Amino acid sequence: MIYHWCDRGDWEETGEAYTAPSLMEEGFIHFSYKHQVARTASATDPGHQNLVLLCVDESDLEVVDEDCYDLGEKYPHVYSPIPVASVIRVLPFPSRPDGTFRLPEGLPD
Repeated sequence: MIYHWCDRGDWEETGEAYTAPSLMEEGFIHFSYKHQVARTASATDPGHQNLVLLCVDESDLEVVDEDCYDLGEKYPHVYSPIPVASVIRVLPFPSRPDGTFRLPEGLPD
């Protein structure tokens, strides 16, 4: 399982495949593993309230683990749109009052 958060409106406008802005800007869609989600969201999107967390079954996707920004940690990246059928769950993902994030209850592994 890999995870991606995005604006609720962007997800609601998705047709058959989800395409994040980063796919056009950087050539790939950023994902995180479960243990990376809260820390990474807190660092990159503090205070955002209108996010959803996509729980994605990566079994039919070509996932590349890489450290693109020399952070000393590899993150999953996908270099193509994500078929909606690969998204097994969508959960509300608002930040806490202090702007940080925590994993939603019932997050699949």
